[in-house]
Amino acid sequence: MELRQLKYFLKAKELLNFTEAARFLNISQSTLSQQIKQLEDELNVPLFNRIGKRITLTEAGKLFGEYALQSINRANEGLLLLQDLKNLNTGKITIGVIYSMRILFAKTLIQFATQYPNIKVQVVFGTTKDLLEKLNLHQFDFVLTFYEKAKEPHLKYQTLLSANMVLVTAKKSALAHKSNISLEEVAALPLALPFSGSSTIQFFEESFGQKNLNPNICMEINDIPTLFEIVKTGRWHTILSETSLNDPEVVGIPIKGKNMRRTIMIISLKEAYEKKAVKKLYELMTTM
Repeated sequence: MELRQLKYFLKAKELLNFTEAARFLNISQSTLSQQIKQLEDELNVPLFNRIGKRITLTEAGKLFGEYALQSINRANEGLLLLQDLKNLNTGKITIGVIYSMRILFAKTLIQFATQYPNIKVQVVFGTTKDLLEKLNLHQFDFVLTFYEKAKEPHLKYQTLLSANMVLVTAKKSALAHKSNISLEEVAALPLALPFSGSSTIQFFEESFGQKNLNPNICMEINDIPTLFEIVKTGRWHTILSETSLNDPEVVGIPIKGKNMRRTIMIISLKEAYEKKAVKKLYELMTTM
């Protein structure tokens, strides 16, 4: 069953005359008759009574007409939807973001939503491991995360920016005045770190391991605002990207070392269709 056949049927139903319907549709009468006959054969029921040159609707034709009209209307709505999608008037994008990027990404999201208010955006926060697993299941248009590992051939990588890793401590802490701090000093401090599934703690486990350091990890928490509350007591410290800092009661002290900068990347499926809305969001992020 084709939309063309439904259009032909509806025009014949309206005019109750194949000749006039064919003329209106700018096709030959034989073409119209043939297409309607094919439709009737597929439905296995006559839609018109043919009495000489006159036609009337059968009961089936009357009932089918309502559904044919609905189908045509839905198809037209779909066409409008695609046109709107092309013009960024509607649509949906789904994004996975690591916790430490939430502050910077929120600023971009506000800017994007202001410019394109009819685009629905769904944002899921999680660890790099979880987000990449969901990306591979086609649950995200892209993910925003730290990534320094070997690149997978089925994924597309776009470098967004680099960020310093910092020791986050209370503003009232005795350490707050320091301009930088060594990894050895950090290892001796009582630490409350992001949950073990996060790329940040994996990064520092490797960094500590390379120097044979055994850090004093007292807590692992998968929520950055909670980490800040712990740090603000002055009794514990944490390690995060400088992009995470937005609390006036804490400060970030750069950690010394040439490998203490991490790369934030936009990662997507290489073969997946890239929506126009996603491209616009990329453009905004590159100006962060």
